[in-house]
Amino acid sequence: MLGVSGPNAGAHASTTAQGENPMSETLLSDEVFVVDDDPMVSDLLNIALGMEGYHVTSFNDGESFSAAARILDVFMPGKSGLDILKTINAHDYPAPIIVMSGKASIAMAVEAVKNGAFDIIEKPFSLESIVGRVRDAAEAWARRRPGGIESLPMEFPGCQPLTQREAEVLAEIAAASSNKEAGRRLGISPRTVEVHRARIMMKLGAKNTADLVRIVLTHRKH
Repeated sequence: MLGVSGPNAGAHASTTAQGENPMSETLLSDEVFVVDDDPMVSDLLNIALGMEGYHVTSFNDGESFSAAARILDVFMPGKSGLDILKTINAHDYPAPIIVMSGKASIAMAVEAVKNGAFDIIEKPFSLESIVGRVRDAAEAWARRRPGGIESLPMEFPGCQPLTQREAEVLAEIAAASSNKEAGRRLGISPRTVEVHRARIMMKLGAKNTADLVRIVLTHRKH
C-alpha cells in the first residue's frame, strides 16, 4: 500500500517501522508509507522514492501499520491490503492510496476501488514507473482541491450516489476523454479508469458510454 503527497526537495530519509502509529503525528507533505511483506520490494521502493525526495516508512505487515499508508500490497499474511482499506476508511483518507498486487484480477481491482483505492499497480513493475505513478498521484490529489479537477454531482435521482473519484471520472467520460487521457489527468492508470467506468455504469443503470452521456446531459438540464 502506498500513500502519496507532494515531495519536498531535500527530504531523502527512509526508515523501517515495526509498530509506530503514523497517525500520532501530522502527516508531512512528502511522506510515503509502504506496506509489503516482501523486504526486497520495500527496500527497492525506499531507495527509489527516497531519491525522489520522499520520506519513506515501511511496514512488513498489515497489523503493524496503523493509518497512514500510500502503497499497499493486497496479498499479505494476516491483515490484507483490502482489509486495511476498509479499516482506515480509505474514501475519507487525507492522502491517495495506491494498491499493488502480483495477482491482480478484475474482481480484486473492483473491490479495491470500491473500498477507496486511488490507483492499482500490477507487479512486477519498474522503479521508474512506480515513482512516476506516485508523482502523478500526488499532483492529481493536489488538483482535487476546490477549483482543481472538474467533477460532476455525486448524486443522481433514483441512483446510488457516486464517490468523488467516480464523479471526476464521469466528468472525463462526458468530455469524451479516452481512458488514457482521463487517467493522465486524474493521475491513475487506464485500467483503474475502466474499473471506475464499470461501477459508474452499474450505479447509474447505464448500458453503455452513450447512455452515460445521456444521463449527464439530462441531469444538467434540470
